[in-house]
Amino acid sequence: MSDVIIKVDNVQVSFWQNNVGVYSIKDLITHRKSPFKNKVILDNISVEVRKGESLGILGRNGCGKSTLLRAIAGIIKPSKGKITVNGTFAPILAIGAGLELELTGYENISLLLALYGTARKNTNAVENIKEFSELSDEVLKMPVKQYSSGMVARLAFSISLANDSDILIIDEVLAVGDQGFQAKCLEKIYKIKSEGKTILFVSHFPDDVARICNKAILLEQGKLIDSGNSSDVCNHYRQLF
Repeated sequence: MSDVIIKVDNVQVSFWQNNVGVYSIKDLITHRKSPFKNKVILDNISVEVRKGESLGILGRNGCGKSTLLRAIAGIIKPSKGKITVNGTFAPILAIGAGLELELTGYENISLLLALYGTARKNTNAVENIKEFSELSDEVLKMPVKQYSSGMVARLAFSISLANDSDILIIDEVLAVGDQGFQAKCLEKIYKIKSEGKTILFVSHFPDDVARICNKAILLEQGKLIDSGNSSDVCNHYRQLF
């Protein structure tokens, strides 16, 4: 359908894992059996997201939530299946993902805005990022490697929000930072949602998923075990513990 902005069709993601400590050609030749095992991270996942929908992705640690986001964002290529995306991304895939630790906050802002193309379209972008992040001029002149995890989260979130994209991808970043900034981020997400943007939201907090998302999916050991109304899927998630 024309309003489907993301389609994940029978996707499998796997990689080869070295289970027995083979680290040289000699080890490989002298080992009787193949030391490598194909580990499946996502197994036959299918989901559709329509324009303007907010999809929550739930599951226990190691179930494949972040892998699914990375596959949708094009960072990971599926072993099988197909992913179709009809829009642009503002990804917040992990704390500090995309930031260069040796560069200052200002230098990271300039670099990522140039990559987004935002610097050419919005001359106030740097000031907006500084204002939203609540990081001082002194902090933004420091190398990011000297930041606390909360400061990195503030900077990464603020820069990603400056990218005026069709799809906002958020992976657990709201778990870091003080409560005031978390509330500010949630308020911004609600505003983006009201503008008709599409949101993919990963969290271990089902209450947040139920508030933000109208739909949700539940992953368990790489498999899709539930999908539908976010409140119902959140209740299923709570029952896993």
